[in-house]
Amino acid sequence: MAHFARRLLLALSLILNVSLAAGPRARDLGVPFDGAPGLLNAITDVASVEVGQTTLIRGTGRLVVGEGPVRTGVTAIFPRGKANAAPVFAGWFSLNGNGEMTGTAWIDEAGVLDGPIALTNTHSVGVVRDTIIQWQVKKGRAGGQVWWSLPVVAETWDGWLNDINGFHVKPEHVFVALDAAKPGPVEEGSVGGGTGMVCHEFKAGIGTASRVTGAGYTVGVLVQANYGLRGQLRIAGVPVGQEILQGTVRTDEAGSILVIIATDAPLLPHQLKRLARRPSLALGRMGSVSGDGSGDLFLAFSTANTVPVGQKKPGTVQLLATDDVSPLFAAVVQATEEAIVNALVAGETMTGRDDHVIIGLPHDRLRAVLKKYGRLSETR
Repeated sequence: MAHFARRLLLALSLILNVSLAAGPRARDLGVPFDGAPGLLNAITDVASVEVGQTTLIRGTGRLVVGEGPVRTGVTAIFPRGKANAAPVFAGWFSLNGNGEMTGTAWIDEAGVLDGPIALTNTHSVGVVRDTIIQWQVKKGRAGGQVWWSLPVVAETWDGWLNDINGFHVKPEHVFVALDAAKPGPVEEGSVGGGTGMVCHEFKAGIGTASRVTGAGYTVGVLVQANYGLRGQLRIAGVPVGQEILQGTVRTDEAGSILVIIATDAPLLPHQLKRLARRPSLALGRMGSVSGDGSGDLFLAFSTANTVPVGQKKPGTVQLLATDDVSPLFAAVVQATEEAIVNALVAGETMTGRDDHVIIGLPHDRLRAVLKKYGRLSETR
């Protein structure tokens, strides 16, 4: 009954938030994917996960540092919702470390994630991190006091389109993203932390997807995609990037990707670290080589267990058997791949600082290329 009620609530949420998902997603265009998605095909298919975003777009023309143009923002993810401060077990992994994800030393040490996760641009990590602590203090989380906090804030570089040295993300923008967090559909493309991001030289940004395993566990993924060269891009095994060559802007591998993985499977930190390694395989499917300049950072958390904190006696947790984890690995790879393609499909042509133009992935051309290689799905 509880499972049915949750699906009903999610269905109502989907209807009420249909405007957020007004544009087509990858499946709507006939891109074939493996695995069974959840109801929303989003990270919020994992019960209690909430997402909030602030998008900053203003100004055109020549770059004037401190004035714009501005193409940036913040994406916030709450593992247990913004009303619940209880920590979760977590693990993280760096495929290539030319990037930043704060708070990971404590995750390595304790296996615990406390508070929200935020994604933004490279030069706004500090203000976002400090503002999360301010928000926690203001909200009176953790029993009314926040004695210490090590927030997780991660970044990718949006300086090709955004006045990144203008420091346009302010504390009030972070507060808006945190306060706006909610369950339901997640807006994709040039929104939140993904506003100024570029993936395989197409406009991209935020993307999300989910999978439900045969055992009934849900895995949800959210990406901030900002990596890769055009010629590397493969979608559904097809060399799409070699078929759609207009609008390229780079000659060298550059950029980064952040992947946040949520699951309701009862996993402990060492198992979550194993999950956090699996987006690497999805990136390989997409054609990435994770170049020297790439910050490819992945974090996984589980909402299943109550983390024993502050109690004087041993706590009890559940643990999925090691030989039962492989379906979750597959789910992470499948959902990450689809989340990246969703980010690409949602990205629309954007003109940024100094009139730099990044084109959106043309949907008609994508369908034509998939059809040419016999990969266009007719069951949309």
